[in-house]
Amino acid sequence: MKPLRTVLTSVAVLCIAAFAINLRAAETNTADTFRVMTYNIHHGEGLDKRIDLPRIAALIKREKADIVALQEVDKGVKRTDRRDLTIELAKLTGMTGVFSNNFNFQGGEYGNAILTRFPVLALTNSHYHMLYTNEQRGILQVTLDINGKKILFMDTHIDFRPGDAERIKNVGEIKQLVTAHRDLPIIICGDFNSKPDSATHAAVSEFLTDTWPMIGKGPGNTFPADKPNRRIDYAWISRETIEPVGAWVPQTEASDHRPVMFEFRLK
Repeated sequence: MKPLRTVLTSVAVLCIAAFAINLRAAETNTADTFRVMTYNIHHGEGLDKRIDLPRIAALIKREKADIVALQEVDKGVKRTDRRDLTIELAKLTGMTGVFSNNFNFQGGEYGNAILTRFPVLALTNSHYHMLYTNEQRGILQVTLDINGKKILFMDTHIDFRPGDAERIKNVGEIKQLVTAHRDLPIIICGDFNSKPDSATHAAVSEFLTDTWPMIGKGPGNTFPADKPNRRIDYAWISRETIEPVGAWVPQTEASDHRPVMFEFRLK
């Protein structure tokens, strides 16, 4: 299998000192657990067709998320008035924001983003080798310092088309990244566009653990947001180093997906 194409120039760290983020506080936080949210924000557009970032930020703060994996994020795109959604959400939440461009769209950039209260030690974005060429996909990777311990946190959004061929190919590339960083605890979040009974889910399960069945109650469905009937948004972990202690799906119509919350403890 070909190696992923690493795209360093498409990733930007947003320094939020002016927005009152306190990285020193994050470095000295002695909390036993931390919370992770994964959320496909549909470029900030809710079911009411309004682009409303403050309600997304309010949800993040209400759920006390420490790390947030965001998918479908715009930067300089016409449909969102050329705004930088990562910068705005970082400012509204008081977090550090990292954005990765996967392809150019409507005069701007479109990809994944991560918000975090923890120091970012390293970051990169890798583009998948695509079978379909009209929408490039990628996986954003950051190394975080969580109370003196390093973890690798990844954020991705893979193909939605019928059939698993593209998704299975992407999973193989994800496995390469996991293998290359087996010395670190790993969390991979995102919209996998696959249900738990799919071939894609089975392929990821060969080398990572699906968090929801371990700790979540109920089906964990996230899409569509008004009447969710499928679970396609996940947090996968390297189970030997990360212990899940809680999982839940907040109710919101701020996007066409619902977010998923996870609480973890490092072993």
